[in-house]
Amino acid sequence: MRRAFLHLLLLRIAHRTEAVLAALLLCAGLLAAPGAAAQGVELKSLRVERRDGELSLEFSHRLSLGAAIEDALHRGVPMYFSAQATVYRNRWYWRDERVARVNRTWRLAYQPLTANWRVSLGGLSQSYGSLAEALAPLSRVSGWRLLDGEKLEPGERYYVEFSFKLDNSQLPQPMQIDLGGDWKLGVERSLRVE
Repeated sequence: MRRAFLHLLLLRIAHRTEAVLAALLLCAGLLAAPGAAAQGVELKSLRVERRDGELSLEFSHRLSLGAAIEDALHRGVPMYFSAQATVYRNRWYWRDERVARVNRTWRLAYQPLTANWRVSLGGLSQSYGSLAEALAPLSRVSGWRLLDGEKLEPGERYYVEFSFKLDNSQLPQPMQIDLGGDWKLGVERSLRVE
């Protein structure tokens, strides 16, 4: 009798454990479903080439914004995205020497009165009808001049450190206090100069 009771108890516990595991696997599967839009920056290509006596950079990426970022944009908060490339010369005896550093900052803002998206780079700006159209110029850059080829010494090894990110430091001060994981967008790569 006691043995049958223990056997029945173990079967119930095993059945509940299986049910809990099945529920957890189902939840994990739904969260990782391909239809769910994940935020982030997926770098598609990154190339450095010597062209016309200068070193230039070309990159393209897919930028997916999270719900919190899109909500802030729709409420009129501008977002700043920055790309930075730094050229270093390898040195075995000391830290690597920084040869050049260049930055680009794009400002993405929604204009509620005109229902347009505005992308600005330096003093230039352009309007777009949708967010997808506005993200396109940020997603691909070609011919970005890093430095003159004269500064590259023959026989030396060089590499470029590249980063693209949402610049949270340019958000309004009250928004910077408690930024969660939704606001961490960026990618960093390093590649050799051939």
